[in-house]
Amino acid sequence: MASALTVLRRLYLSIYNWLVFIGWFQVLFLALKALKESGHEHVYNAVEKPLLLAQSAAVMEILHGLIGLVRSPVSSTLPQIGSRLYLTWGILWSFPEIIRYSFFGMKEAFGFAPSWHLWLRYSTFLVLYPTGISSEVGLIYFALPYIKASEKYCFRMPNKWNFSFDYFYAAILALGIYVPGSPHLYHYMLGQRKRALSKSKKE
Repeated sequence: MASALTVLRRLYLSIYNWLVFIGWFQVLFLALKALKESGHEHVYNAVEKPLLLAQSAAVMEILHGLIGLVRSPVSSTLPQIGSRLYLTWGILWSFPEIIRYSFFGMKEAFGFAPSWHLWLRYSTFLVLYPTGISSEVGLIYFALPYIKASEKYCFRMPNKWNFSFDYFYAAILALGIYVPGSPHLYHYMLGQRKRALSKSKKE
């Protein structure tokens, strides 16, 4: 019984990781295609639906779900710099997600991943994380006027749930967490990288 559950677990995780990998690969492909054919102003419209699907597929990962809510309001109404930041963010986050999900997909499906894949999994963030976070912080900042004017995702009192939520202040709170929290997370990821790569050398 235990072995059957293990097989089912590995099958589920393998399918899950490969499906999310395909989702992020599609986001990257459509972003680059839109950039080449139509310019950076049209990237958001090209990747909006597959991006939401890719992030929704990661609903099991609660942190991604929460961050996804903050990422979503960016639209073509943002200034030129905002659309450029969205392009940068979309491409920079696609690469590590493609690498991460294919890495875990390989491990679940075959029981191992090549050493070069392991190195990419724990090394690409060295450059992509700081630039990606900078783009994301910039996106939230430039989205603030749009969020405030549109009142998107806001719940006002009175209502039957007796609950109110202001997305504008939630976005400001997210900025307050991102800016001081990012260096700590980067330091944690450096520790993870050191442990993973040193462990692979011993095996």
